[in-house]
Amino acid sequence: MLETRGAPAPPTSPAVTTPRVPRGWRRRAWLTPVAWCAGLVYPFAVFFVMLHGRGGFSALTVAPLIVLTALVGVLLRSRPLPALMLLLAGWAAARTQTPNSEVAYLQVLLGDLAVGYIAATRPRRTSLTAAALALGTQLGTHLTSLGPTPVRAVQLTLFLVLATLAAWLGGDSVRERRTHAEALAARAAEQAVTAERLRIARELHDMIAHSIGVIAIQAGVGSRVIDTQPAEARNALTTIEVTSRETLAGLRRTLVALRRPAGPEAAEGAVPLAPAPGLAGLDRLVASTRDAGVRAAVRVRGEQRPLPADIDLAAFRILQEALTNVVRHAGADTCRVGIAYGADEVTVEVEDDGRGGLPTGAGYGIAGMRERVALLHGRFTAGPRPEGGFRVAARLPVPPAETR
Repeated sequence: MLETRGAPAPPTSPAVTTPRVPRGWRRRAWLTPVAWCAGLVYPFAVFFVMLHGRGGFSALTVAPLIVLTALVGVLLRSRPLPALMLLLAGWAAARTQTPNSEVAYLQVLLGDLAVGYIAATRPRRTSLTAAALALGTQLGTHLTSLGPTPVRAVQLTLFLVLATLAAWLGGDSVRERRTHAEALAARAAEQAVTAERLRIARELHDMIAHSIGVIAIQAGVGSRVIDTQPAEARNALTTIEVTSRETLAGLRRTLVALRRPAGPEAAEGAVPLAPAPGLAGLDRLVASTRDAGVRAAVRVRGEQRPLPADIDLAAFRILQEALTNVVRHAGADTCRVGIAYGADEVTVEVEDDGRGGLPTGAGYGIAGMRERVALLHGRFTAGPRPEGGFRVAARLPVPPAETR
């Protein structure tokens, strides 16, 4: 379950739960000490297996060696250079006892596979060090067994250099592709957050324009009737006070959290703004979802009441995006929409019984919902349900002074 929280909650908020350690992690905690033990005995094990295998190998001697080699491979994930040195030391010792071509090729294969793995998962400095260690060990053990054959030595050197270089280049290209993909994903997520904030800013512009229009009209009415109809003028001033307070409250909660985006493209591509929607338009949203092939059952708990404009808008947009994800990704024909009005918060959620799992792609819709909730200092969760399907939920705090 993914969870994002906004600003620190007030003292009355529930206590923060202690993070749980995943069960799979606890199960694998014993593997690292075992891998270290296997790595430390690995050179000696290879040496004695080769020493007693000059006349032939048996399954009873080869099977434990395969298990030890796999454990040293596990050690490559956490301590790549020490694990590589243990691997190289073991097979260098093996060459002193069994200098045949099968063992030679196996030594090169295992060493270069380890180099390729390190190049794919570690920084370039570490991988270059690993490649130098592997190549130096292989050259030392192979060239000393050739004797005075210069042509053969040159051929073998070229083979070992090319094999190590190919393994390093292959692993390094994998690392570069992964790094590039991560950079693109981070940039795309940042652009999605910026776009969401710009959309929120445009919607706030519409809300503020509406409020200022109301204030201007009521101010004009009050100025015309203040001498002849004092009660009507008083009503106009009351409306101006209420409208201005609500608008200022929305600005305090939202505009302060918005940062100005960089780049001139933010001012381009402006589109006409429609009146900001809210939970009052949920029926139309449910109807459009039904037209798309998904029936949404709505359940409302608590006493319905008007909400501040920015909170009402955020609740509607979260439901809209969650229902869109159900239509596009869930593969379900029904879902459940819940709205709960609490004393100081409103909760909205959407559940389905579909495939579960995060939507395919970059997940910008979830990033946008998370950002919108964070700007309002609420809580957001989105993730697969234990019983199957997917659930999106958001808790938006309503300040006590504006609770209706």
